[in-house]
Amino acid sequence: MSTLKPQARIHRPPRSAMQAGRANTLEWVLEFAPAERQRLDPLTGWPGSGDTRNQVFLRFPTREAAVAYALVRGISFDVEEPPRAKPIKPKVYADNFRTNRADNWTH
Repeated sequence: MSTLKPQARIHRPPRSAMQAGRANTLEWVLEFAPAERQRLDPLTGWPGSGDTRNQVFLRFPTREAAVAYALVRGISFDVEEPPRAKPIKPKVYADNFRTNRADNWTH
């Protein structure tokens, strides 16, 4: 077992490219940094390592809960603040057919 202090990153995950809403982006994730380099398996050629912490993603409802967990467990961490989210402007389908549109309808 390593005597080094585990390092982690606390952040809010971005939404996927296939996602339109904000689902699964409101919680905070504690993600461990890799403790050792990956190496190629001689039999299969796949990369891997003996470090299993890089597979662990702990989810928390708030930033403070994630920081408190890391402090109690003695985990050194960096907090990445999320970028400012633009407000979602509701769109109405009927606006496509308004008579006072500023631009022409192209099709």
